[in-house]
Amino acid sequence: MSSRRSSTLVAAGIGLSRLAGLAREVVIAAFLGTSGAVEAFRAAMRIPNVLQNLLGEGVLSASFIPVYSRLLAQGREEEAGRVAGSIAGLLVAVTGGLVVVGVLAARPLVDVIAFGLTGETRELAVTLLRIVTPGVGLLVLSAWCLGVLNSHRRFFLSYVAPVLWNAAQIAALLAAGGLAAGALAGVGGPTELSDLAIVLAWATVAGGALQLGVQLPSVLRLVTGLRLGVSLRHPGVRQVLRAVGPVVLARGGAQVSALVDLALASVLAGTAVAVLGYAQVLYLLPISLFGMSVAAAELPELSAEGADAPGAGRERVRAGLARVAFFVAPVAGLFLVAGDLVAGALWQRGEFDAQDALTVGAVLAGYALGLLAITASRLLQSALYAAGAAPAVARAGLLRVALSAALGAVLMLQLDRVALTPEGLAVVGELPATGPLPEQARAALEGAGRLGALGLSLGAAVGAWVEHLLLRRQVRARLGPVSLGGGELGRILAATAAAMGVALALRPLLEGLPPLAGGALVATAGGVVYLATTWALRVTEARALLRVPSRGG
Repeated sequence: MSSRRSSTLVAAGIGLSRLAGLAREVVIAAFLGTSGAVEAFRAAMRIPNVLQNLLGEGVLSASFIPVYSRLLAQGREEEAGRVAGSIAGLLVAVTGGLVVVGVLAARPLVDVIAFGLTGETRELAVTLLRIVTPGVGLLVLSAWCLGVLNSHRRFFLSYVAPVLWNAAQIAALLAAGGLAAGALAGVGGPTELSDLAIVLAWATVAGGALQLGVQLPSVLRLVTGLRLGVSLRHPGVRQVLRAVGPVVLARGGAQVSALVDLALASVLAGTAVAVLGYAQVLYLLPISLFGMSVAAAELPELSAEGADAPGAGRERVRAGLARVAFFVAPVAGLFLVAGDLVAGALWQRGEFDAQDALTVGAVLAGYALGLLAITASRLLQSALYAAGAAPAVARAGLLRVALSAALGAVLMLQLDRVALTPEGLAVVGELPATGPLPEQARAALEGAGRLGALGLSLGAAVGAWVEHLLLRRQVRARLGPVSLGGGELGRILAATAAAMGVALALRPLLEGLPPLAGGALVATAGGVVYLATTWALRVTEARALLRVPSRGG
């Protein structure tokens, strides 16, 4: 199977699941807006998300897939099955223990991850964390299924399965929202936003069961000699476990960064936690859709080839970087000049108003500055994992976390004094700031869009570029020189600039249009201009997309 076809299958699965995720966020925004209930839900989901990424897809992609893929490539299917069963057994044991800890220690965990939450919002976050934590085990096992399926080059099912997780939440919230409307009319049902958040939390657990259930039959058919157990005797199992520490440090960097951002945002004025959450939904979309799709498709191939074919590995990385840049650069440009229009098109209804869209757009613009770097880094990480260089990935990731947190904390304190108003920017309090905005000053300009979360997204962008440069240096030492954009970055950025110019030119013409129409118009026009320009400039991926043979590209 070709790399382009594999990454297309991954992207298709991720695309459908992310569309379902966006639909879920649309429903959440309509019913919960940027209220304390949605802040409690975001905080409660953070710990399960961390555990899922550390013990699930993150660790399995980087430690299990290289070993399992190599055994399959060598024709040792029985041994591969024993390794898969042992890893599954270990995951069940470890996640079971962590779930118990999460339920029993929900209150202190909330106080650590969102120490700025108080009163009813804090209590609701504790309740929600106790509900959603048991679903972690289901999602981790679902990620184990993903590792097995990817190693067998069955990419689509594993990445489309989260559609069921999102669908369960959408259905539950719509049903509960209908009951809420009935309650207001005297029919009966939940009337408080906290009740809707609790329904949403239970739906995440049900969705996890559905996501696991849809993958298991295929896994059981593919794996030879699968037996669930805990055995450390097989060299392959020990090899996976030796890689776990560095991989946890590497993948954990991103999770720690998210936890730090949440904790810092919880002390900001306004609804920074909710705003940051909505911006991250859009920011993570191209990372998952394009960065993850290419990295996931290449990891089994790079692992199977091993260190014996560095030239082939370098060519795979080069082509992958070109593919990533082609798709990600225009998205970053759109987020920079029209992030508020994108947010408004998706969420501006019900409790989510135009001011919320403007604030989310500002935070998204900060993230956009580092989007190309962090997305390309996913492929570089896969190349290093396949080369057995997980410690190098860990060091780069930890440095990114430290730098992003330090710079983000400084910037957020300054920008928390700045707010977006209909008249423009307004400043409350003294600058430079060395601490959170005093309580007496927080009531000023109430309802305006506070920009403290923008400081966090700007810090993340700087950290992403530092990590990318470090990873690229490590890849160069093992495979040879590689460049961002695979040698086509100049032409891609020129086309991106043309698309951004069109988006800016259209903005004055959108007054009076519904948010959905305005956002769709700008995105469509910019996309058409970008595709036409890259085709004219003979960018390889554009020519392949339009099925035109490339000459000299």
